[in-house]
Amino acid sequence: MITYDAIYRGGVVVNQDGAGARDVGVTGGKVVAIGSLSRAEAGEIVDCRGLHVLPGIVDSQVHFREPGPTHKEDLETGSLAAVMGGVTAVFEMPNTDPTTTTPAALADKLARAKGRMHCDHAFWVGGTRDVARDVAELERLPGAAGIKVFMGSSTGPLLVEDDGGVADILRRTRRRAAFHSEDEYRLRERAHLRVPGDPSSHPVWRDAEAAMACTRRLVAIARREGARIHVLHISTREEIAFLAGHKDVASCEATPHHLTLDAGDYARLGTKLQMNPPVRDAAHRDGIWAGIADGTVDVLGSDHAPHTLDEKARPYPQSPSGMTGVQTLAPIMLDHVNAGRLTLERFVDLTSAGPARLFGIAGKGRIAAGHDADFTIVDMKRRETIRDSWIASRCRWTPYDGKEVIGWPVGTIVRGRRVMWEGELVGPATGRPVAFGETLPKSA
Repeated sequence: MITYDAIYRGGVVVNQDGAGARDVGVTGGKVVAIGSLSRAEAGEIVDCRGLHVLPGIVDSQVHFREPGPTHKEDLETGSLAAVMGGVTAVFEMPNTDPTTTTPAALADKLARAKGRMHCDHAFWVGGTRDVARDVAELERLPGAAGIKVFMGSSTGPLLVEDDGGVADILRRTRRRAAFHSEDEYRLRERAHLRVPGDPSSHPVWRDAEAAMACTRRLVAIARREGARIHVLHISTREEIAFLAGHKDVASCEATPHHLTLDAGDYARLGTKLQMNPPVRDAAHRDGIWAGIADGTVDVLGSDHAPHTLDEKARPYPQSPSGMTGVQTLAPIMLDHVNAGRLTLERFVDLTSAGPARLFGIAGKGRIAAGHDADFTIVDMKRRETIRDSWIASRCRWTPYDGKEVIGWPVGTIVRGRRVMWEGELVGPATGRPVAFGETLPKSA
């Protein structure tokens, strides 16, 4: 009689060969068997009847604020929000205080994460002028997701707005580098268009051309340098159409808020909707959905960027840009699946197989033998109302408060361990650094 550590029994498993009712056997944190395991024994049997078992969701863009302004988030609370929403791994951004731009800063984050983060994790390293000569070494450090560059919407050393500075970084990268693509020069020229007290002027100031002009420049630089790039949080239909013709060098990410909300929501949400790049009118939202449909969009990321309600209550433009998102990524997008806007298989591609393929994640992204047993278990028929009180982020709010959705995460499994089940944290913080094919250590 074959015995497993755990069997996830009776669910509809969504993996590389489609969706079907299957059991999954797990031993040593790895998937070891898929199929009918009714005659097998296990230390734990998890009843998944009526549920879908998805590969673990990877959110490749979050801001957890530590070290720095941890009054609004830290690695522990941010990762708790992640697993409560069905997310099994996150890539955290470098705009902390101090910034993540050195081996010591990356090592510090990894040390802070150990024993405190509930999900697996990697950290983007900031690409700056000061470290341009070192990016080839920085991007290959254990725990590094790669190099992240801010061409707009940043200050200090993290801002690299000029073509020469970007080229200095890209000519040395070998992994795919990620970019915040807004033209800083245009943003400076148009700053006078901000209307005090009116956050709906945010997308007027940071207009579609600010994003499109920067993305056009970025792709041209990447081609000259022979580099791979990843354009974060696409906010315009023009960028989708443009990037469709440059998939050999450029991948891109969409966010749930750019796919769900539009400029009409500023009247209701005010500064809670304020993000960089902005939420725009419905035509841009529909253009991003077209990129989901035709395959231009490679991954979904939440761009979880929390601020306290007191901070968001400051009058625009003194109010900070950013909102919570890691915990609501799955329920918002599963609701879109149920509404027929994308298939469940496409959702899986955008949140697990896609990130694994794009960033070279080792052993994740599929429910397959030999892979980490990372599962996001969801009830596709469950109807719930998202509330601020459900949000585990230290900020305790969401722009989706009061929104009814169909489709809900009921279990988060990280390397075979149940971490969240039915809305309760059921396991200790045992998150580990994500491994990447391009940075695997040599064997002794």
